[in-house]
Amino acid sequence: MAIQEIKTYTYQNKFTLQVVQFEKACVVHKPTQVDAYSIYWIKEGKGTYQIDFESYDFDGGVLFFLSPGQIFTVESEKIKEAYQLTFNPDFYCIQTHDAEIACNGVLFNNIYESPFVKPCKKDVLKLDFIVENLMEEFSNSNTAKYDMLQSYLKQFIILSVRIKKENHIVKDDNETKLFKDFSLLVEQNFRNLHSVTEYANRLGLSPKSITKHFQKLGTTTPSDYIKNRIVLEAKRQLLYSDATIKHIAFDLGFNDPAYFSRFFTKAVGKSPVQFRK
Repeated sequence: MAIQEIKTYTYQNKFTLQVVQFEKACVVHKPTQVDAYSIYWIKEGKGTYQIDFESYDFDGGVLFFLSPGQIFTVESEKIKEAYQLTFNPDFYCIQTHDAEIACNGVLFNNIYESPFVKPCKKDVLKLDFIVENLMEEFSNSNTAKYDMLQSYLKQFIILSVRIKKENHIVKDDNETKLFKDFSLLVEQNFRNLHSVTEYANRLGLSPKSITKHFQKLGTTTPSDYIKNRIVLEAKRQLLYSDATIKHIAFDLGFNDPAYFSRFFTKAVGKSPVQFRK
C-alpha cells in the first residue's frame, strides 16, 4: 500500500473526515466489518470493492455508503484522491431525520442494490464546497461547532439522495415506499420474524398484496428478501465472531440449530462449518 498522505479531522470521536491521496493501487485483502455509518467519495479512480460478499466494479468518481455491521473489502483499486466521512448515531441519527431527508433505506441500510452513486461535474463542485466547509469547521474553535458540522454533513447526505434519485428510475412512489417500509421492517426484525405474513400484518396488508408489489418492481420475492437478510447476518457472524453455530442459530430466531444448518446449507451451498472454514 503506497499512500502519499492521510489527513484526519475528528470531532469527539463521533464524526471523522479523512482525506486520502494515493500514489498507486492500494489493496486490502482482509475484510473489515464496519462499526459506524460511513460515506466514501472516490473523486477519481477505478477498482473493485466487495460489500457484504458481493463484488462491485467502478470506473470514475463514485459515492458509496456503508452501515454498521456491513463487511467491506478492497479487492483492487487505483485512486488519486478519496474522502471518507464516518459518524455514529450519537452525532447524527439517520432514523430521526428520515422524515425530512429520506436517506434510510436509500443510501444506508439498502443492502441489496448497487451501493454506488455517481455525481456529475456540477454535483462534484457542490460536494467539494461542502467538504471544504467541513474541513474549515473542524479547525474552528468557535461556539456551535457541533451544529455547524452536523449541518454540513446533513447537506452532504441530502445532495447524495438527490443525486441517487436523479440517476435511478422510480417506477411508482407507492410501490417504492412499500418496498422501503418492508425492507426497513425486515432490518429491524429479521432475527425474530421469518414469515411474510408476520410482516404483512405489521404493514396492514395481505401477503399476496406485498408479493404483487414486489413483482411490479421486478425485485426478489418478499420471502427470499427475508431469507437473504437472515443468511447475510449468519455469514457475518460466522466470519466475524467466535459465537458457536448453536448460539448463532438461536440469535437468528431458530429454535433448532440442526434446522438452521439445513436452512443455511440450502441457501449457500455450504454448511455453516464449511463456510466458517
